[in-house]
Amino acid sequence: MRDKTASAPVEGPLAVDALDIEAQGVARRPDGKVVFIDGALPGETVSVQVTRRKNNWEQGALVAVHRESSQRVKPRCPHFGLHEGACGGCKMQHLHPAAQVAIKQRVLEDNLWHLGKVKPDLVLRPIQGPDWNYRWRARFSVRHVRKKGVVLVGFHERKSRYVADIRECHVVPQEVSDLLLPLRDLIGSMEAIETCPQIELACGDDVIALVLRHLEPLSAPDVDKLRVFQREHPAVQWWLQPKGPDTVHLLDEADPRQLAYALQEFGLVMPFRPTDFTQVNPHINRTLVGRALRLLDVQPEDRVIDWFCGLGNFTLPLATQAREVLGIEGSEALVARSRENWAGNAQRRALAPTTFVARNLFEITPQQLVADGIADRWLVDPPREGAFALAKAIADLHQDPQLAPGWTPPRRIVYVSCNPATLARDAGLLVHQGGYRCSAAGVVNMFPHTAHVESIAVFDR
Repeated sequence: MRDKTASAPVEGPLAVDALDIEAQGVARRPDGKVVFIDGALPGETVSVQVTRRKNNWEQGALVAVHRESSQRVKPRCPHFGLHEGACGGCKMQHLHPAAQVAIKQRVLEDNLWHLGKVKPDLVLRPIQGPDWNYRWRARFSVRHVRKKGVVLVGFHERKSRYVADIRECHVVPQEVSDLLLPLRDLIGSMEAIETCPQIELACGDDVIALVLRHLEPLSAPDVDKLRVFQREHPAVQWWLQPKGPDTVHLLDEADPRQLAYALQEFGLVMPFRPTDFTQVNPHINRTLVGRALRLLDVQPEDRVIDWFCGLGNFTLPLATQAREVLGIEGSEALVARSRENWAGNAQRRALAPTTFVARNLFEITPQQLVADGIADRWLVDPPREGAFALAKAIADLHQDPQLAPGWTPPRRIVYVSCNPATLARDAGLLVHQGGYRCSAAGVVNMFPHTAHVESIAVFDR
């Protein structure tokens, strides 16, 4: 059935009874057909303009709220909303932050049950932090709009390829929000006004790294303008990206400032490059690392494996507690960074012997799992694709112990996930075929005001 246009008639009232993972209100017609409504909240009665019709569901835009939810709040940012040109960086600013967390917890529990048929023994208290100015990583699009004679720097508009005309942003640090208009002026004054499509943000504790993507070599006057901007904004450190991510380099290689974040609880400092994966929210990351290690309950005699170890965000804290640690990661560049970070921190404090290995973790076999040796505990922190091959390998070994006589699986696994659907899938394997029970699970509000759900789960033999 073909999609309908926004000229469809207004329909309603409809009672909204849920919010989906895309932050759309979910209502049901008397015949049971589901209607997804942008901007509607659970508990509200609304009128809607249906813009898309399928056999089993419809999608529409909110036209009027007849009964308002007690959890509806006034958005803090003037660029948030359903209006034309609204910024698409956030989806939930109209919902009270506590209600956002409750909905994300429900999403996690629903996924675990409906996709994995798993129910945790204990629902963990959500990990929460600042609701605003938390986002230390972002990708700003840049566009010169000739008709208006302006350069736009920001996120895309809702459901659009156009760059939103934003003048402030309340989820990035205030210092970064204050740079949005100066950055527009800077790019607008450059010869490369048409060939700089993106500025990537990566904040450290003391540095605001800005990676300028440029499609053509920068002229000497443009480079001078970047240096002047850097002097005028002392926290800024310019990096340039002429081609792919591997070409990213400092504007001034002699710049002595280090892009890094601290894990104070463990006495660690984690240097990184702006293209390395680090968590968006450093406040939550510090709390998450502490919570994960307490749940893992590492003992001094334990050997621990950190799967998808990245630059050592969990590996190095584990090395402050365990007898021996193995970190395994798919990226050779991140393995090199993790080795450097271990060596740098080992000069300041005692760390357990730690080995880092690069390997494709999406194709791991039971034989490779056995070759990595027996570990008392695992920490698993995969990307959105999850850790299916890893869960399948341990399930195969549990189903057929003769594949590896003498090998024993870890007593406890702590799984950190940025995708509740793949976590649920992997949890189903571990519980129903791998000999584990899900002893605890909960959400981590890493991305307030967005529909993204970070979570953590504990599996015990």
